[in-house]
Amino acid sequence: MSKISHFLPMKNSVKSVRHVAVIGYDGVQALDIVGPMEVFAMANFHLPPDGVPYDVVLASPGGGAIKSSSAGGLVFGEAVSLRDLPGNLDTIILAGGSEEGLRQVIFGSGLLDWLHSRIAVTRRMASVCTGAFILAAGGFLDGRRATTHWSSCALLKELRPEIEVEPDAIFVAAPPVFTSAGITAGIDLCLALVEADCGPQTALAVARQMVLFMRRPGGQSQFSTGLSLQANATPRLRKLMREIIEDPTGDLTGPILAARAGMSERTFARSFRKEAGTTPMQFVETARLDRAKALLETSDWPLARIAERSGFGSLDTLHRAFLKHLRVTPGFYRARFGVDL
Repeated sequence: MSKISHFLPMKNSVKSVRHVAVIGYDGVQALDIVGPMEVFAMANFHLPPDGVPYDVVLASPGGGAIKSSSAGGLVFGEAVSLRDLPGNLDTIILAGGSEEGLRQVIFGSGLLDWLHSRIAVTRRMASVCTGAFILAAGGFLDGRRATTHWSSCALLKELRPEIEVEPDAIFVAAPPVFTSAGITAGIDLCLALVEADCGPQTALAVARQMVLFMRRPGGQSQFSTGLSLQANATPRLRKLMREIIEDPTGDLTGPILAARAGMSERTFARSFRKEAGTTPMQFVETARLDRAKALLETSDWPLARIAERSGFGSLDTLHRAFLKHLRVTPGFYRARFGVDL
């Protein structure tokens, strides 16, 4: 058994376990380690009758103490070295960390060679936040969909164009590789892995014990794109953006918006793209999507009414927008995020 075998509750007196190794290094983000480990540890106390428990191990390339990037110099003690990990690992999770920490662990630790030696015999490899850069450096994400912290998505794509980066996803499943967005999104990913292993009741019980509002599906946005785009806009376009967000219904075609901004259609389109980094129509669709999500979360209105009140006009258009941007249906989103009214 591992040095952290107390994460296995005594009531599970079975020989079969799922070995999970969370990999850290100097400069690691502390929550990227603690969040996933807590999910698997708590899952052990909510397993179904035939559930297989998790044996959770904190590891690092050389073993020993790990100094995190957290303020105050938080240190994790006595990590298991890679060479001492069991040969039958079920899941490997790579935590994110500082730029210097990532550089050292990628180029100076032998971690990539070890991962290559394990990929064929390990059921899942996953990353939290900028841990995706470790998987990317090893070529494990080439030709796959992946995500990381929203502020690092552009760099990930620049460094590894072979990756289909999804900057607006909480987590991305591209088995046998899984990636999650920034920091707390690692908890969402690990809850999804627990749900796949043990069923939704176990995952829900863990979420409740951790006092999480609910598990977010992978397609949910990392942040409100519409609101973030206003920061770089001039006052005139910022006012128009705010008006669109406040009321995304009605005729919001290019000519109408250009007239409201007091510009020619060509000048408006050029200025909007330059200042917002997106087209007016893409911004409008984002605003309508945010409004629809809010209505799904807070009302019991029929989907057709939500489509109308969010500016999509038709139920079919609403469905297509959700599948395009979130990869889930409006009904699925409501089931996950809607409150009981």
